[in-house]
This record gives sequence, structure tokens and C-alpha cells, in this order.
Amino acid sequence: MSEDKISSQGYGPDHASPIGYSLHHVQIAIPPGSEDECRAFYIDVLGMIEIKKPPVLAARGGLWVRADALEIHLGVEQDFRPARKAHPGIRVDDLDGLADRLTGRGVEVTWDDNFPGHRRLYAFDNLGNRLEFLQRDGSRPEW
Repeated sequence: MSEDKISSQGYGPDHASPIGYSLHHVQIAIPPGSEDECRAFYIDVLGMIEIKKPPVLAARGGLWVRADALEIHLGVEQDFRPARKAHPGIRVDDLDGLADRLTGRGVEVTWDDNFPGHRRLYAFDNLGNRLEFLQRDGSRPEW
């Protein structure tokens, strides 16, 4: 693989579509009435801020949070079950700092070294939803 064809992900070719895709937000389901619990995790633990929802959407419950280039919408689901497998993959600049922040606030992290070219860990939010956090390690996978 030539260096100029490596994607910003650190592996495989880059590809520009005629559509211009990018991610606006990730939605994670939460049970009705759990907004304050979620604030305790996403704002107090992760250090995000709450952003105001449009009134028509605010009436549905849930909350939106943002930090840096990441926006997460926490949407109410009546028959909520935590996402144990499906998860957002959240890129961070300081994985060790995040791990310290999480563990310092009582959140268990699980390190996983099975993704060549990356360091990553998994954590679960206070409702049991799986979150993946990863940082490029500077190496280039051979696959």
C-alpha cells in the first residue's frame, strides 16, 4: 500500500464518495426517566456538555451531549435494553488520560490490543451501553 492511499483511519485506502459522508451524531438508547443518571455519566464522568434539543424533540425526553467533534444523542426507548455488542467507536487523543478519568470515577475499563495500529478500551455507561474508545498508535497494520 502506498502511503498516500492510507485512510485517516490508519489502514486501507481512503475513498471520497460523490455524496460527502461524515458523522453528525451517534444515538444511544436510554430508558424513560433516566436523563439525570445519564447526565451523571456523560457530563460528570466523560466531561461532555449538554446541548439544547429543539422543542419538538425535547418533548420526547432524552438528552444530547457534545465534546470536541463528538455528539451523542441519548434517546428514550420504552422497552430499553442496553446495547452490549453494538457500540460507537470513539476516537480520542489521550486514551490513557481517559482511562484514568474513567477508573478514577469508578468506571471499569477493559483494554483490548486486538486492533492493529490502535490502542483501545471498552467501558459501559451507567445503563450498561457499551462504548469503545480508541487512539491510533502510529504503526501501520500490514493487512
